[in-house]
Amino acid sequence: MRSRYSAFVVGQADYLLATWHSSTRPGELSLEQSPEWVSLTILDSSEVGDAGQVHFRAVHRVAEGWGYLEERSEFVREQGRWLYVTGDTSEGQLKPGRNDRCPCGSGRKYKACCL
Repeated sequence: MRSRYSAFVVGQADYLLATWHSSTRPGELSLEQSPEWVSLTILDSSEVGDAGQVHFRAVHRVAEGWGYLEERSEFVREQGRWLYVTGDTSEGQLKPGRNDRCPCGSGRKYKACCL
């Protein structure tokens, strides 16, 4: 999952397609309208045999502040490689408190960083 997030950040559509299971892989993928991703948090993960799930939250910048994409992703392992199959997503606006850690990933409080 982390490598796929990194591919979204740097715009490597070829890598994303190569790590997508053939049963659900799109014919092409454009990342031109992709937001500016700033952080990834793995909330939960599990593995049973060759099936795996990852629950994550990815934060991105929006004009008014911060947005997030949260997904429960399904993966399968084929020939030793994990491949993305599908995911159940939700999106929203992130509203950090002044004393929360900044969503940009700096480790600083929001009020002393990007507020």
